[in-house]
Amino acid sequence: MPGVSTDLADVATLLGEARDVTLLSHINPDADTIGGALALGLALRARGAEVRVSFAEPAELPESLRVLDTQGLVVPPEQLPESEQLIVAVDTPTVGRLGVLGERVEATKRAGGSVVVIDHHPSNTWYGTHNVVDAEAEASVVVVLRILDELGHELTRDIANCLYAGLLTDTSGFRRASGETHRMAARLVEAGVDTSAIGYELMDAHPFAWLRMLATVLSGAEFDPDGAQGMGLVHAVVTREVAAMVRFEDVESVIDVVRATSEAEVAIVLKETEPRTTSQRWTVSLRAKSAIDVSAAANACGGGGHLLAAGCTIDGTADEAMDILRKALANAPRL
Repeated sequence: MPGVSTDLADVATLLGEARDVTLLSHINPDADTIGGALALGLALRARGAEVRVSFAEPAELPESLRVLDTQGLVVPPEQLPESEQLIVAVDTPTVGRLGVLGERVEATKRAGGSVVVIDHHPSNTWYGTHNVVDAEAEASVVVVLRILDELGHELTRDIANCLYAGLLTDTSGFRRASGETHRMAARLVEAGVDTSAIGYELMDAHPFAWLRMLATVLSGAEFDPDGAQGMGLVHAVVTREVAAMVRFEDVESVIDVVRATSEAEVAIVLKETEPRTTSQRWTVSLRAKSAIDVSAAANACGGGGHLLAAGCTIDGTADEAMDILRKALANAPRL
């Protein structure tokens, strides 16, 4: 359902009166989920609340995102309180995307507490007691800024940096940003964002090992001109052995290289994870240029996302996973 689903004024009042808040990001956090949680957390701390930000996995915040946590708000799950009366989940469309921390959401609701969901995914399941979901927003930080404006909170440089990071990454460097979002970025720059530094850290900086990892992965990439309903499909595989050469965020960046294939409408990257069964397990990134709804394909595989950017998790060999994905893409709606 497009649009904001819970009145901003009600959510702002709830958050503005809060004295203790836990903000949760999704597993394998990116700049949108962490940037949004930290921006809101910084504002609430400045208003006198006890604030913490956490996520279920991996064990540490990706190195490229640590610069955003200027006040040390991020804590591991084991340092969270036994229970919470107010949880805010940012950029997390389903409870499952919170990993083991999803149990806290359900426990808080059972105890009569409040769960605020701030998101921009069309697949959001509205699992909060308060849901601020705008499927037309390019990033969840867009919704966070609306809440901050409703609170009347000043855009400090640290808050602006967090919001800008989410905007930059979720719009592919503003290539998919609306005029409104560009105007929002201008506000953040005027608040003190160092666009060059943040852009380099989040979009460009990689260790030398990234080049070797990328060379290995791309040497095995495959292009199927008949795939994706005859519009072209390119895919690459990142095994655990290869992924161990680099940081988590370096592996996540592979899809941005593979998707540059001009002959392919759809790009897929399979990333091997620690198996939770006897078979291999893959997290899958799907990207489309303009013509196929990859979120439908991801949904068919138990995942979700946006029309042109989605993901899921599949068990089996890489070949088995690709067979499943090819069938899902064959049945995905055209745009």
